[in-house]
Amino acid sequence: MERIFSGAQPTGNLHLGNYLGAIRNWVTLQKDFECIFCVVDLHAITVWQNPQELRSNIRELAASMIASGVDPEKHVLFNQSQVSAHAELAWIFNCVARLGWLNRMTQFKEKAGKHRENASLGLYAYPSLMAADILAYKATHVPVGEDQKQHLELTRDIAAKFNNDFEVDFFPQPEPLILGPATRVMSLRDGTKKMSKSDSSDMSRINMTDDADTLAKKIRKAKTDAEPLPSEAAGLEGRPEAKNLITIYAALTDIPVADILAEHGGTQFSGFKQALTDVVVEKLAPITSEMTRLKADNAYIDAALAKGADRADAIAQPILREVKEIVGFLNR
Repeated sequence: MERIFSGAQPTGNLHLGNYLGAIRNWVTLQKDFECIFCVVDLHAITVWQNPQELRSNIRELAASMIASGVDPEKHVLFNQSQVSAHAELAWIFNCVARLGWLNRMTQFKEKAGKHRENASLGLYAYPSLMAADILAYKATHVPVGEDQKQHLELTRDIAAKFNNDFEVDFFPQPEPLILGPATRVMSLRDGTKKMSKSDSSDMSRINMTDDADTLAKKIRKAKTDAEPLPSEAAGLEGRPEAKNLITIYAALTDIPVADILAEHGGTQFSGFKQALTDVVVEKLAPITSEMTRLKADNAYIDAALAKGADRADAIAQPILREVKEIVGFLNR
């Protein structure tokens, strides 16, 4: 079976955008692939993290993944720092990758901004660690969004150069797995801004820890305009709040936007908001309830991640050992 590697950073305060953008897709992929899912805590520390918050965020992300349907028994779920092959292979790849390649990475420029001289070396070299994440398991496919396509290309370049430098056919060329257009979930208070954990208003986002009453309240109070819903998708242009609510409904139900507007077009938002509330509560309330239960059981989460790390290590260590042999290191 083909193997997928995919990871997410433990940023804390998970919201609907995180669920629709990554976690829900992972659940679906389990049917057709051998899946390795990783809480990428080594990537998280490329910017400073409060140690207590980081530990909590690692557990929260793992809890949300399990609550959403990721099966830690049938597939591999672990946090990156428990498997040393990631860091070891990343250093070897640092010596394979070229500075010119990393200089072209747009995400570093975006994250470092005007203060790039103060950014960590880890943030600059993080695409090399991402390559190690993937190739430590010889993953054949990687689910990618628009912001990660460039990094996967770098992974393929590193794999090709390693094979060429050492005259081997060792690393595969992992293929991007494009999962259709990404669901871009916007703020409930301003449809022109992405839903974000950093927004000062909790009413701007649907948290994965919100209970049914809170979910209903947030949908009810979500910003809309005074016009009725349009009957066709073209009518959503220039109406970001309306477009956002329709997008959320479509994403959670897998119903095309055109069909939703055919049913609700011409009606006022009050009726549609009730329909959206019913969908959000139906889809998310079981997840948020289970996530709350799991977050209260650190022992279970820690044991699940440790077991996953052992299974990940069993795959990665033989590959790393071969890499060391190829490079010319002495193995124990």
